[in-house]
Amino acid sequence: MIQSIKTFFSESYRELTQEITWPTFSELQSSATVVLVASLIFALMVGAVDVVFEKSMTWFYQSF
Repeated sequence: MIQSIKTFFSESYRELTQEITWPTFSELQSSATVVLVASLIFALMVGAVDVVFEKSMTWFYQSF
């Protein structure tokens, strides 16, 4: 049991330090920029749909 736990941690450490290709700082910056822009576009789209829905519901309820 103890040996299997030690093996697990040693293999996990080896994989994290030797087998994974970590992105460079510039790759992280460009990815973060893409996520930020996409999030802003999505938020604006959801906000626009919300405003249109609110105005249409207000108009509908005031009609009756």
